[in-house]
Amino acid sequence: MATKENHSTKWIILSLLLLSTTLSNSSKLKTTHSPHSDPTSLLAFKSKADINNHLNFTTKTPFCNWQGVQCNGPKVVRLILRNIDLAGVFAPHTLTLLDQLRVLSLQNNSLTGTIPDLSGLFNLKTLFLDNNHFSGSLPLSLFSLHRIKTIDFSHNNLSGDIPVDFINLDRLYYLRLSFNSFNGTIPPFNQSSLRTFDVSGNNLSGAVPLTTALSRFQPSSFALNPNLCGEIIRRECRPTTPFFAPTSSPTVGIGQSADVHGLIRQPYEKKHKHNRKAVIIGFSTGIIFLILSLTCFAVVVKKQRKKNGKGSSGSSVMASDAAATAEAAVVMQMEQERELEEKVKRAQVAKSGSLIFCAGESQVYTLDQLMKGSAELLGRGCLGTTYKAVLDNRLIVTVKRFDCGKMGGHVSKEVFERHMESVGGLRHPNLVPLRAYFQANHERLIIYDYQPNGSLFSLIHGSRSSRARPLHWTSCLKIAEDIAQGLSYIHQAWRLVHGNLKSTNVLLGPDFEACVTDYCLSVLTNPSTFDESF
Repeated sequence: MATKENHSTKWIILSLLLLSTTLSNSSKLKTTHSPHSDPTSLLAFKSKADINNHLNFTTKTPFCNWQGVQCNGPKVVRLILRNIDLAGVFAPHTLTLLDQLRVLSLQNNSLTGTIPDLSGLFNLKTLFLDNNHFSGSLPLSLFSLHRIKTIDFSHNNLSGDIPVDFINLDRLYYLRLSFNSFNGTIPPFNQSSLRTFDVSGNNLSGAVPLTTALSRFQPSSFALNPNLCGEIIRRECRPTTPFFAPTSSPTVGIGQSADVHGLIRQPYEKKHKHNRKAVIIGFSTGIIFLILSLTCFAVVVKKQRKKNGKGSSGSSVMASDAAATAEAAVVMQMEQERELEEKVKRAQVAKSGSLIFCAGESQVYTLDQLMKGSAELLGRGCLGTTYKAVLDNRLIVTVKRFDCGKMGGHVSKEVFERHMESVGGLRHPNLVPLRAYFQANHERLIIYDYQPNGSLFSLIHGSRSSRARPLHWTSCLKIAEDIAQGLSYIHQAWRLVHGNLKSTNVLLGPDFEACVTDYCLSVLTNPSTFDESF
């Protein structure tokens, strides 16, 4: 009897397990059709964009087999819908909910309206929206996509300024904004990764920023912008106001453009005629003066012939000596002035120092620009104070100012310079690169790239501007691996040591990769470990 009860109990438990499994599977099936699922987002896009019903999206087949859709597991990672005559709008809360999407191409269609908020596509790397009819300005949410590499908005009706936030997309490789209606100036793009760039056919104005990245491109990348100028496009920048413009502008009606040109040209013609008269008068005066001089010279020569030949010879020698002495005096004075000027310049350089760029970096800003830039305190440490500096050319850098009291007098100018050249030569994806340094008297600065995502400490513990974020175990492993690779490069390739590793000295790059900073600097504060022969 007990055996039967045991068997019945086992069957009841087994039935309950099967029932719970069935319920859980049914709940999973229901979640695949939730309002925010990938197939729902694709169908919502079709309802707004495919007014001609060219897309073959049907629930009879798995959505990963739909036209242009490529999946990785249950998530869409690529969506390519080119040349299929989409004539509606790119509605918000449709494709922008595909949180695992890497590639989105809607090029060569007839989509209209504005580009929606793209912040939900935080894994997006490639975006092709070219050859459509999009209008309005670029969405600022575009610049929250820190993994983006390829952007093509060419051949649309977009307008407004080209946002300066583009310079913060550190992974940018390909950018085409040509043949739109963008106006304003070109931001100072200086990403080393940038290989394709085209802003031709817009209404841009001002000087093209002379950065290392933009200098790589031909003038054709900036063509058909009549108001652009600068060295890169080989067009001289001129004042916006005409030099001979009239002081007041009369009202001009349609068909009177010739009169306006006449008003501008008239002062120039009067001045030109006045200049001709001045030249003629001056030339005539010069001829008269020359004739009088020749006459006086002839009279003097005639008188000298009457004198003794010896006296004449002596006076000629004295005259030539006097002329030579006067000429020598002028030359000596010029040399003295030149030497004095050089001494003053050398004294100024010795007093103010100079900004020295490391590892062959091009000089994209000067010490004067750095000193005039706005500064924001980021933090204080055992080595000194760190600032965020925004320069007048819109570049953002991190500046560390050493506390010379802690450094002491044991580190000479030559030793500091040799050490900075060695540390400045370190280049690795998991090291924040040291770009430049400066020293003069008791002032020493080093300049790094600015990392907008903050430090590992802020990510874990939060900061004044952001909350702490719980890290997944895989994220922790990735951060640890990045730090290990950076340290390994320092130790093995260059036989140096970090010396001050902590969470505040681990910064997060544009793709949230861990980048070590403040490396190899603590040795400057400890004379017992500093190798003078370094």
